[in-house]
Amino acid sequence: MKKKIYRIAAATALIFAAFTTQAATIAADTTGRAAVVNISAGQKQARLEEIKARVAAIRAMDKSRLTREERRELRRELRADRKEASAMSSGIYLSAGGIVAIILLLLLLL
Repeated sequence: MKKKIYRIAAATALIFAAFTTQAATIAADTTGRAAVVNISAGQKQARLEEIKARVAAIRAMDKSRLTREERRELRRELRADRKEASAMSSGIYLSAGGIVAIILLLLLLL
């Protein structure tokens, strides 16, 4: 009986731990880009277009002639750009476990 209670408690803790939120601001990264803090919608759209153009340029590059460090730096830059773009985009994202938990709660309450 104790094992069942511990399993239920652990499952509940994991479900609620999955509902984390990302902060609205991003600190300046190592490439020297400014932090995303309180910028207008037009500025956000312009920055997203810059990121898209840079990603397209990186994909079009001939990476076979780059050194290992240069390729590593490109990967870091792409990761930083991805984080910045996801922080600027608006939306609510739910995991599959979160959706299942919401459905179960609705079924239990109704």
